[in-house]
Amino acid sequence: MKRFWLGAAALGLVAAEAAAVDCGSLPQWEEPTAYVGGDSVQHLSNAYTANWWTQAEDPATNSGTWDVWNYDGACDGSSSGSSSSSSSSSSSSSSSSSSSSGGSGSCDAPQYVAGTAYATGDLVQNAGGKFRCNIAGWCSSDAAWAYAPGEGDHWQDAWTGVGDCGGGSSSSSSSSSSSSSSSSSSSGGSGGGGNSGLLPDHALVGYWHNFDNGSGLYRISEVSDVWDVIVVAFADDAGNGNVAFNLDPGLDKQQFIDDIAAKRAEGKIVVVSFGGETGTVTLDTPEHVDNFVSSTAAMIDEYGFDGIDIDLESGAGVMHGAPVVQNLVDAVKRLKQQYPDMYLSMAPEHPYVQGGYTSYSGIWGAYLPMIDQLRNELDLLHVQLYNNGGLSTPYSSQAYPAGSVDMMVASAMMLIEGFPLGRGSAGHFDGLAPEQVGLGLPSGPSSAGSGQATTADINRALDCLTALTNCGSLTPGQAYPDFNGVMTWSINWDMHDGGIFSGPVGSHVHNLP
Repeated sequence: MKRFWLGAAALGLVAAEAAAVDCGSLPQWEEPTAYVGGDSVQHLSNAYTANWWTQAEDPATNSGTWDVWNYDGACDGSSSGSSSSSSSSSSSSSSSSSSSSGGSGSCDAPQYVAGTAYATGDLVQNAGGKFRCNIAGWCSSDAAWAYAPGEGDHWQDAWTGVGDCGGGSSSSSSSSSSSSSSSSSSSGGSGGGGNSGLLPDHALVGYWHNFDNGSGLYRISEVSDVWDVIVVAFADDAGNGNVAFNLDPGLDKQQFIDDIAAKRAEGKIVVVSFGGETGTVTLDTPEHVDNFVSSTAAMIDEYGFDGIDIDLESGAGVMHGAPVVQNLVDAVKRLKQQYPDMYLSMAPEHPYVQGGYTSYSGIWGAYLPMIDQLRNELDLLHVQLYNNGGLSTPYSSQAYPAGSVDMMVASAMMLIEGFPLGRGSAGHFDGLAPEQVGLGLPSGPSSAGSGQATTADINRALDCLTALTNCGSLTPGQAYPDFNGVMTWSINWDMHDGGIFSGPVGSHVHNLP
């Protein structure tokens, strides 16, 4: 995770109060429509008002103080299928269950007609396939050449193929050209499953950062309801094992505590993260472990966090044989005894996890002993698939490029199915349960140095993992409908960019089988 300045000018604290917007009466933004100053629309689960005449200028990428659209806030969930509650996941499962296995659909869905007002989650049939709407504005466009499901030049930006209607082949699944799974295990993870009981079946996870690195500084209450888990970044190393949370001076402490309580009352999960790009913890001795446990407990009690996230990177000295590895395991187990429902997640960079396949020494695979020993406490592992190049896997002789559908799918398969360590010379990592695994990706062009994936490709990877549709050259040996979801760095950058990540990806996550 990028902790410090990226060279952009600080934008300061956003002054707007954090109330969610009732978008029930707001029309979806449509590219062909001309809008005049004062016209309000909803787009990607956010509300916008035009500052002057505009046409074909996407609010998500044309909003700001001096831009054509003014960002009014996140929709409160009453107008679309992007609600982050667990009920949105369960309500969509019945509509997609007939095709989640990759078999033939029943084709009881209505025929697609360009220009019809479709809502997120609506099902249609077209071109011999069955499709689910991801982004209402695009699905409802009268530009059939662009968005006709299975046929239009850009249909995958608007729709997801969910089955074959028979009598024709759904183009959504034609890209799944090969089945490759060389792992010895194909039945999913062995053991595990966090016992916090807090995590929804499919979650959108984001890091909210307690500093302005050019994205802006926001209150927790301003965070859209589309986010299921808000990871507060970061706690600080206070020495001798002690940790502390030091709120940015631009925010009010009591307001911050109240905002966390309000999010939790809405069913959201709010946790504090250790680490970041250069963040550390000091865990060299038993005394340090004692101090870490007591200071973390005090922080949880003071701020009302649901649990913790481990995001220790190169600055923390995590490597094979370092005392921080086993001491962190011991500390987490002690905290779990003190807080039985404590939420636990991890966000290591991929060399520390899947990198153990290539080499099992130094930093390579250094997180795996922690993951293995904490698999029964772990709620969610979302490995960072960015800033570190491509990924070597057991499924191909060539590394899959960063940001590709194949890389995302392969990274998840390795964590679920397990993989040989050091290319078979150092043992084997047993996989986790699919519900313990999520993808970790940047929210946009400014949030990471490299490894960005398009939202369309992220959604394709989710479809491939959960339903064996929309795969690239790699198709899992079986579907994992319990695969959890997606994490991103960062909520702040996503808010700065107008919800370009949380809109399409959040909607897709919450409509998984």
